[in-house]
Amino acid sequence: MSLPPDTAAELRHIIHQQLLKMDVHGRIREVLAETIREELPPEHQQLSTEDLIKALRQRGIIDDVMKELKFVTDVNEKERTSAPKPSTHFVAREPPVLKKTNIDPTRRYLYLQVLGGKAFLEHLQEPEPLPGQICSTFTLCLHFRNQRFRSKPVPCACEPDFRDGFLLEVHKDSLGDGSKMVDATTMLSICDPVHLVLIKTDTFGETTLVASYFLEWRSVLAAENGITNVAVELLGVGTESKVSVGVLNIRLEMYPQLNKMLSPEITSTQFTLERQKTAEKERLFLVYAKQWWREYLQIRPTHNTRLVKIFAQDENGVNRPVCSFVRPLRAGRLLDTPRQAARFVSVLGYERAPVIGGGGGKQEQWCTLLAFLCRNKGDCEDHSNLLCSLLLGFGLEAFVCVGTKAKGVPHTWVMTCGTDGTITFWESLTGHRYIHRPINPDDPPLVEQPKPLYPYRTVGCVFSHQKFFGNCQHSDAVDVCVFDLHDESKWKPMSGEAIKSVCAPGATSSVPPFPPLCASTTDAAVASNEIELQLRVLVSEHRKDLGFSTVWDDQLSYLLSPALAAYELERTTGVSAGNEEFQDAIRRAVPDGHTFKGFPIHFVHRNARRAFATCLRSPFCEEIICCRGDQVRLAVRVRVFTYPESACAVWIMFACKYRSVL
Repeated sequence: MSLPPDTAAELRHIIHQQLLKMDVHGRIREVLAETIREELPPEHQQLSTEDLIKALRQRGIIDDVMKELKFVTDVNEKERTSAPKPSTHFVAREPPVLKKTNIDPTRRYLYLQVLGGKAFLEHLQEPEPLPGQICSTFTLCLHFRNQRFRSKPVPCACEPDFRDGFLLEVHKDSLGDGSKMVDATTMLSICDPVHLVLIKTDTFGETTLVASYFLEWRSVLAAENGITNVAVELLGVGTESKVSVGVLNIRLEMYPQLNKMLSPEITSTQFTLERQKTAEKERLFLVYAKQWWREYLQIRPTHNTRLVKIFAQDENGVNRPVCSFVRPLRAGRLLDTPRQAARFVSVLGYERAPVIGGGGGKQEQWCTLLAFLCRNKGDCEDHSNLLCSLLLGFGLEAFVCVGTKAKGVPHTWVMTCGTDGTITFWESLTGHRYIHRPINPDDPPLVEQPKPLYPYRTVGCVFSHQKFFGNCQHSDAVDVCVFDLHDESKWKPMSGEAIKSVCAPGATSSVPPFPPLCASTTDAAVASNEIELQLRVLVSEHRKDLGFSTVWDDQLSYLLSPALAAYELERTTGVSAGNEEFQDAIRRAVPDGHTFKGFPIHFVHRNARRAFATCLRSPFCEEIICCRGDQVRLAVRVRVFTYPESACAVWIMFACKYRSVL
C-alpha cells in the first residue's frame, strides 16, 4: 500500500525527529567503530549492511527505536475487518482503540507527564487491592487554554501509581498569526496556568475533591533541553487548605524543541512583574470595596445585617471578588436552550461544603468551575454561578442573587431581567422558574396582592460578571423588592471599571480561566438496561424474603417508557405532553376486573441499590413492590437521560397489575 506524498513526508519527518531525539546516529557510529575494532580482523575492515544491522539488534538499539515509535493501528481498517455487530443495541466491552493524534508541526505543544505520586499519608495504611477488587481511586483532571484531560483512575495509595501523559497545545487560543511558529518570548506572555484537580472516588462511586492546584508551566522555557521536572505539593481544600495531601512528580517538555531558550532571570522577572501587577490591582479593588461598603452603611445602619457579599473564598481558601466566579459560558452543541441548561445544572449533585466539628455553621466554599464539574456536585453557590454563566452565554441578562430562604438560611439563586421588565427567578438546585411580581405595601388592604410561590425570603445583593448591586430598599424582603437595577435609590451599584480591573478574563493571574463543558461519556441505553436488571433482581429477592413469587410483565414494563419521557420533558420545558397516549395504552394492557398501580421516582445518581432503598421508604412504592393477590404481574422501567459532564437524570417507574378480589 503506497502512502500519499504528504503523509509519507510527514512520517519521514516524525521518524527523523525521533531518531535525532534518541541520538540514534551517534549510537550507530559508536557501534560501527566498536564492531570494526573488536569483531573484524585487521585485513577485513569492510562491514556489510547485514553485519551492521545484526550488531545493532544485538545491542538492543533497534528495539529501543521501535518502542519509541508507537505506530497506532488504523481504527477504520480494524472496523472494516471486524465481525458485524448484531442489530440490537450493543456496546463493545473491549478497551478503546487509540486514535492517532494529528499533531500540527507548525504549533507548539507542552507535553505534561505525571510520573507518580508520593507522601499521600492519609492512605499510608491502605491495603494493596486484590485483582478484580473494587477500591477507592484517584483521578487527575487538567484544564489548559480551553483543553480538558482526565487521567486513568489509579488505586488510592501512599504512592499512587500515576503514569499518564497529556499533550497540551500552547497555541490553542488564537495568538494572531496562526501560521507562525510561536517562540519562547511569545509563550512567556501566556500567563494561563495548567489547572490540576485531584478527585477521589470511593467504592460506592461518591466523589470527593482532594486538591486543586494551578501549575506554572513556563519554567520549562528556561530549562536545559526544554525539559524540566517539578515536584508539585498538593494542598487540601476548604478547612484543610494549608495541609499537604501529597506530592505529584511532573515532567514538562516542549514540542518541537525551542531553538533558543530563555534565561532563568528573564522568566523569574516576568513572574515577579505579573505577581506585583496582580497584587496592585487587587489592593486597589479592596480599597474601593471598603469605600463602597462605608457608603452603603451610611444609607441605613441596618444594612450591616444584609447579605451583601463582595468577596468569597474558593476551594483553596483564596478570597476572590464574587463577580470572578461568573462568566458568559457557551455550551456549544451540548445544550440547546436556557431551560435545558437549568435542567442540566439541577441534575448535578448537591452537597454542602464539609465542616469539621459541630456547631451547625455553614462552611463557605465557592468552588472554581473545573473543581465543581470534575466532582459532579457542589453547594448552591456553585450551581447558581454555573447556571448564571450558561444563561449569560445564551444572551440573557442574568444575575446571581444572594439572600436567604425560609428560617433565615443563606441561599443563592439566579435572576433574569427581560427586555419588557419581567423578572424571573431560577432555582439552580431544582430547575424551577418563578415570575416575580412585587407586593406594593402602600396599596389599600382590599387590593388583591400576588402570592409569591418562590421559597426566597430576603435578598442582599445581585451580581454578574460585570455588575454588582447592593439592595438599599427600605426592606430586603424579596416579595416587596422592586428589581429595577437602574434606579440607584433602590440598588447601589459598584463601578463597572473597578470590577473589570480584577474580574475580566486575563485581568489578573489569580482569576482562573473557565473550562469548556464536556459531552457525556455515558451510554443512556446501556445504563438504563443495567439499572433495570439490577432492580429486577433486588425486587425478586425482596419478595422472596417475604414469601412471594415474582412474575414480570415485559410488555407492561415497555409501556411505561412514554410516561418517563414525558416526565423529563416536563422538567426541562415545563410542557406536559403524551399523557393521553400513555393512559390509553395502559387501559388496553390491563384487563377488565384488574387494578393498575404505578409509582414514578427521580434520581440524579445511577446506584440501583441506593435507589431501591429510597423507593422502599415510600408507602406507595412499597405497596406495589410487596403487592399480593391474584394474577399479580410486576413491571419496572428505567430511563437514563444524559447531560454534559456525565450528569444524568434517572427516572424509575414501578408498576403492578392484579385481579381485584372483593
